Amino acid sequence: MKVLVTGGTGYLGRALVSELRSRGHEPVVFARRASQSGLGATLVDGDVRDRAAVGAAMRGCDAVCHAAALVSIWRPDPREFDAVNVDGLRHVLAAARDLGVSRVVYTSSFLALPPAGRDVPVRANDYQRTKVEARRVALDAARSGAPLVCLYPGVIYGPGVRTEGNLVGRLLADRCARRLPGLIGPERTWSFAFVADVAAGHVAALTLPDVRAEYTLGGDNAPQQRVFELLQEATGLGPPPRIPYPLASMIGVAEQWRARVTGRLPLVTSGTVEIFRHDWPLDSRAAQADLGYRVTPLAAGFRALLPEITRSVDHGR
Repeated sequence: MKVLVTGGTGYLGRALVSELRSRGHEPVVFARRASQSGLGATLVDGDVRDRAAVGAAMRGCDAVCHAAALVSIWRPDPREFDAVNVDGLRHVLAAARDLGVSRVVYTSSFLALPPAGRDVPVRANDYQRTKVEARRVALDAARSGAPLVCLYPGVIYGPGVRTEGNLVGRLLADRCARRLPGLIGPERTWSFAFVADVAAGHVAALTLPDVRAEYTLGGDNAPQQRVFELLQEATGLGPPPRIPYPLASMIGVAEQWRARVTGRLPLVTSGTVEIFRHDWPLDSRAAQADLGYRVTPLAAGFRALLPEITRSVDHGR
């Protein structure tokens, strides 16, 4: 199949492109700087905010993996999140409908789902707010007959580029470089999803004939601090201290003020602190049954990441 991959230059997007090629498919990468990515695929520069550009890139494709998103804790203009995360999805769905594309696989986020112990999602920051809204758009389209599969990966980790979509890699690298002063909510549960597993789950959702409208693609449900315990076992570098929620909230307010003044990304925001107050476990049994989804144990996935982390330790000394 010829498959359009929006956001194909991102952390997950690169893994999707690699997985598609390994399965004999022809990926078409659509991103703002696709031509500069060096990826072995058809490369199309464009922006999901441009409906005409989305349609032009999709022409001739059999299916779409829509992984493009604005993943950030803050932007000076919050409407950027709406334009990319919500309107971008609408543009993909409209083009797929007009061109008769056989299937759209949409990459959502675990943050679009309610946390443990709640019945409704949280809207702590503009990224989360727009992913919740995009989920509503996606499910409305599926109920109306669109050939759509909505996937909710957990906290994706593994080897690869340290973009904002690679949170675990960035946190571990910052700890190794002594740039991580502490953890907010280290005892809270995350679902650690190995990047290769998530990419394979996307391709299965794209190609299998009988699939549901939604799947969660998680991994080991473990406290956030578990990856730092693994780091300590491997390198001897102890985990960072816990930052109490009241102090973290005050830092978040101060950082947002600094960001508004300077235009530079804050280190943390009050919305981020709110997200870290919750547990985010995922149940991947439906994906395992229907998609053959594999869950790599966190310890094994960490070992695959370890060479990169070791290099970071060496550079930090």
